[in-house]
Amino acid sequence: MPFDVREHRWGPGEPSMKLVAGNSNRPLAEAISDVLSSPLTKGFVKRFADMEIFVEIEENVRGEDVYIVQSTAFPANDNLMELLILTDALKRSSARRITAVLPYYGYARQDRRPGPRTPISARLVANLIERAGVDRVMTLDLHAGQIQGFFDIPTDNLFAAPLFARDMQDLFEVDKLVVVSPDVGGVVRARALAKRLGPNVPIAICDKRRERAGHSEIMHVIGDVEGMRCVLVDDIVDSGGTLVNAANALLGHGAAEVHAYITHGVLSGGAVSRITNSKLKTLVITDSILPTEAVKAARNIRVISIAKLLAEAIARTSRNESVSSLFY
Repeated sequence: MPFDVREHRWGPGEPSMKLVAGNSNRPLAEAISDVLSSPLTKGFVKRFADMEIFVEIEENVRGEDVYIVQSTAFPANDNLMELLILTDALKRSSARRITAVLPYYGYARQDRRPGPRTPISARLVANLIERAGVDRVMTLDLHAGQIQGFFDIPTDNLFAAPLFARDMQDLFEVDKLVVVSPDVGGVVRARALAKRLGPNVPIAICDKRRERAGHSEIMHVIGDVEGMRCVLVDDIVDSGGTLVNAANALLGHGAAEVHAYITHGVLSGGAVSRITNSKLKTLVITDSILPTEAVKAARNIRVISIAKLLAEAIARTSRNESVSSLFY
């Protein structure tokens, strides 16, 4: 029977743990704290006049199992540096084990060399986190699976697919759904979600031709979508251009309506306006990145919480229990 953190209370003789919230997404950290019935550790982060970050932990963490909740989203460099400094403060305070809970792993799209004289920044960030003193990493829907191999410490990559599947089953007739990958690289993700929804749920693929970063054009739709409700799935939505183009292409091929389920809502620049004014029926994202006021006000963007998922993974890790059942 799955371990339900909502019914659990930490008692005498059980492993003690501390939750530390960075500033990138404090509402999510507070929601995780509520699920675990474990208060956030007292501390503060301030900046000097030149914007240097200073951290002080105001509770004893000696010998504790500590979890830092910090997405490295915009401003990515500031949030990453805050994570590293928090880790150093905890390490020097004799924390027994430090786990970096990264709901969104920034720089993940730079996971390979696209050309000569270019970096693999996802690996560099992994090295920085490891060198700072993190003992374990917990994250959600990495952009590429090989990023796990960039770490030489245990790394758990959780998935939002179970949350998405339940949401779709509550809202839609599954036998009229088609799960769509917005590009060839996301076929495995689309197939996995379709399998969760049912043995006969088909998939389709949009053949995307990208001329340059931030710009894409959908050329072809592979698969039968006529008269069907299409659900686009991906790990990151940034500018929103790919989603809008994919929705237009699917509707042009006879789709009844198009929805999208995307784990990380980066939504930079004019993305929210672009999606709001598009033919996309709904965009569902998680709160792995703190939603902006524009996102909250958007008529066709909905946010679902990953607090329960992360809280259960944290609880199981603290108790040295398996987290693999959360993947299925």
